[in-house]
Amino acid sequence: MHKGGILLIEGGKAGENSLAFALHKSGFSLHTVHTATAAFSFIEGGAKPDLVILDVSAMRSNGARTCRRLRQLLGDTPIIYCRAQSSQEEPPAEVDLDLQHPFTSRKLINRVRALLPIDEYKEEIIRCGPLTLYLQKRSVEVGNQGEHKLTPKLTQLLVQFLRHPEEIIYRSQLIHDIWKTDYVGDTRTLDVHIHWMRERIEPDPAKPCLIVTVRGAGYIFRPSQFTPHAAPSLADANESADRHE
Repeated sequence: MHKGGILLIEGGKAGENSLAFALHKSGFSLHTVHTATAAFSFIEGGAKPDLVILDVSAMRSNGARTCRRLRQLLGDTPIIYCRAQSSQEEPPAEVDLDLQHPFTSRKLINRVRALLPIDEYKEEIIRCGPLTLYLQKRSVEVGNQGEHKLTPKLTQLLVQFLRHPEEIIYRSQLIHDIWKTDYVGDTRTLDVHIHWMRERIEPDPAKPCLIVTVRGAGYIFRPSQFTPHAAPSLADANESADRHE
């Protein structure tokens, strides 16, 4: 019996356009079949995938009929439906996400990660002062007042601060560690990310007390200065995350 992982259903002639390459490269557990019948047999044999990707762009199967059957067999298991660029059909009601070719591998992987169940046992958590950072989910909890979403770069940035509280972290170090460059002639990108970070974690972003600027050097994270009564609202922080993702 196969438990977990991704079930990919795509035409046998997908060739170099196969979605399997990107999924394997990203480390997902993957089982690939080339017909709807093979997918049904796989599931009826006891398989319980965490996610199904159905790419009908190179298949002769009726996509809507296949989705209905998958939903009957798998219940609430997420289904990503991929169709050809020329397709004029409406995506079946049973799908959780509709992707129309062409799309990048990065977009596919991001959507897959968002739909896969979170493994609570593998979640890496970093706590320091009032902040709890969830690395897999890319979110931060501020003073037990709810989680705020983070972009990948903001997650990396916050890791630096949480692991070095009360220490000056130089701008050059942050730029090197997060953006993988030694060029420090223009630090506006870093400044913008610090601004976005403060929107999520500071009681008053205009008067930061957690991430404090050290003029001419960098920043210092001071968890002891947090005052929970004025923590940022969850709605405002998540709206900001959506704008910057």
